[in-house]
Amino acid sequence: MEGISLAQAAPLGPIEGIVTLIALGLAMLIVSYYAKWKLVKNTHDFVIAGRKLGLGFGIAGLLSVWTWVIGILLPIGVTFKYGLSGLFWFTVPNGAAVIAVIPFAKKLRRLMPHGYTISEFISARYAGAKLARVVVVAGILFGAIQIVTVNLKGASLMVATIFGLPEGVVATISSIVILLYISLGGLWASMATSTLMCLLIMVPSVLVTTAVLGQVGGAEAVWQTVQSQGGELLSVTRPDAFQNFGLTFALALITATIAGQEFWQVAWGIKERELGKTFFWGGGLYYVVALCLGVVGLVGIALKVDLARDLGGDPAALGPFLVSHLGLPDWVIYLFVIIVLSACYSTCDGTLAAVSSVSAVDVIKPLFPAISDRSLFAWTRFSMVLAAGISVAVVLSGIDLVTLVLGTSIIRAAVLVPLVLSIVWSRMNATAFTAWTIIGLIAGVFALAKFGEEIGTYTVVAVSTIVPIVIALTNSRRFDYTQLRQAQDLSEIPDTSSVALR
Repeated sequence: MEGISLAQAAPLGPIEGIVTLIALGLAMLIVSYYAKWKLVKNTHDFVIAGRKLGLGFGIAGLLSVWTWVIGILLPIGVTFKYGLSGLFWFTVPNGAAVIAVIPFAKKLRRLMPHGYTISEFISARYAGAKLARVVVVAGILFGAIQIVTVNLKGASLMVATIFGLPEGVVATISSIVILLYISLGGLWASMATSTLMCLLIMVPSVLVTTAVLGQVGGAEAVWQTVQSQGGELLSVTRPDAFQNFGLTFALALITATIAGQEFWQVAWGIKERELGKTFFWGGGLYYVVALCLGVVGLVGIALKVDLARDLGGDPAALGPFLVSHLGLPDWVIYLFVIIVLSACYSTCDGTLAAVSSVSAVDVIKPLFPAISDRSLFAWTRFSMVLAAGISVAVVLSGIDLVTLVLGTSIIRAAVLVPLVLSIVWSRMNATAFTAWTIIGLIAGVFALAKFGEEIGTYTVVAVSTIVPIVIALTNSRRFDYTQLRQAQDLSEIPDTSSVALR
């Protein structure tokens, strides 16, 4: 691989960048409008797709929601940093984290067939303990805003580099585009557009990786060059990859799925008989994307890209760096942009759909029980606009991507074990859930600030696991899970008609 030079390509131009952002959004808008016209009749359809999602929509929706912008950039970056061990610890937990939801989702779907949100479950599980629901709702909404912000930030960095657009412009245009199509059909729109997004992530990933390999002499040349730099680069058993990255990352992934409303809305929106297969294949198919893109990380090793000089110390920047420095044809660069934007759009629309569910079921309806379907639908849309607006404001503030990602993990980690115990253990009570979720979060944030991400994550999980178990063991009362069947569909409220949403 001698003689290959890396030179910065000239930006493709801001006009081309804006056209790319809008063109992808128009395609989503057409699909979303069709979904609204055919499938959305009331707020129940908007927030939970009428519980009629099939296997195809469900798999594509999960895969698209799960493939964040960092899900495109990180497999390249961690492979570059740790070799195949980094790719192993990135890929295996990713699919496993989605599959791990299956037993909990099946149980709740059976016990609470008319559920919408995980915070609604907590409210029913700890009836009378309003603080428990408030804690979960706050965590979900704050986490959702962070997820949207992370994806807008990551996409803005990449598009700004390739097209020469300001990051704020990219984030603003992207959020407007996403809101335009997701506000039409809610979860149905998210799942329908995700089917297209799924294709725009998987197929271009293969094409871009193939083009990069072809530009540097092929897969065999890359493999041999990497091998000559040290056998540990092609090993999956490097202890530093596990200690410095693998364990913490795996834990963060589990918290993202089990404590993420965007996954629970699919669990309640999917046809019950398809639930297990949907989560199994939704998690498993991501392996194709991660393994394919990980090869680009090996190219970075082979070309001896300098982490500090070329990437500013951030391995996640390797993908955009190579695509813009290898002298690749413009169509390859555009394909890479489409992969990242598709990941951004699909994750943001799924998360905003989750915001609409939580807002309708856990905020607006409890505050105004007699609200009409027309008004509920309007407030549901407004909640998505508000969440997107806050996310854009955070991006414009200039906060770094690492801080955003860490914040998301810490918040969800505090809820993880108490939530699981609430589902599977009848002796869990409101005190064990609420008090120590809050205390675990506070302890985790303090440890994060004082000792870093790894200690912070372990602290929040340890505190929110050990203490609730000790408290619950002293509780002699057991919860009757059959009470969860009392949950009702939003379609049972007054003024539910097709006219309300037209």
